[in-house]
Amino acid sequence: MIRQLPRWVEIGGFWLALVAGAVNAIGLLGFEHQAVSHLTGTSSLVALALVDLNLSVTVHLLLIMLCFVLGALLSGALVGNVALRLGRRYSVALCLEAALLLLAMVVLQQGSTLGHLLASAACGLQNGMVSTYSGAIVRTTHVSGLFTDLGTMLGARLRGHPIDRRRIGLYLLLIAGFITGGAVGAMAFRHWHFLALIVPAAGTLLLAVVYWGYRLRQRPAPQE
Repeated sequence: MIRQLPRWVEIGGFWLALVAGAVNAIGLLGFEHQAVSHLTGTSSLVALALVDLNLSVTVHLLLIMLCFVLGALLSGALVGNVALRLGRRYSVALCLEAALLLLAMVVLQQGSTLGHLLASAACGLQNGMVSTYSGAIVRTTHVSGLFTDLGTMLGARLRGHPIDRRRIGLYLLLIAGFITGGAVGAMAFRHWHFLALIVPAAGTLLLAVVYWGYRLRQRPAPQE
């Protein structure tokens, strides 16, 4: 059970979920109703394209899936571990994610579908950064698993097992962040179209700066 949940975990998790929710909403509105923060729907679209023998769409969707994996691969190379812990190079990964989102924004404004691949890589990078904290599964780019975990925990409670209130609170916070980010992304897209990607990119950069500053403050002072 999570006995103590640091404030930086709550703030960081909520903010990352908000960023992913915004990117996904912009993707759904601008990428022909195609999600980019997770691959479940994309996998189904691949199956449909195969049935329709639509080679160009199939290749494009497979490239989106590959870029998501490559983003996660880059995250693993930078961070080195899926367990959330202060001190790892999250700020570098966050800056790279912001760069990918800004590049996606630029090429999408020029009418290139390469932006879909860059946005997918950014989400894969974020999803690979954080997977667990104190035994809890931390997902920030999709919420299906969070709802599943909430259901199983409540089911276990009906059988008389103790409930981890801190973990439930964390999951609800992540879900709220994703939904809030989706609303922000949708409103931004309606006003600015693909320029709206600057919103999650700026949010990611802001979190990188905050994390970097927080990490410096947590370092022990040099002994004289």
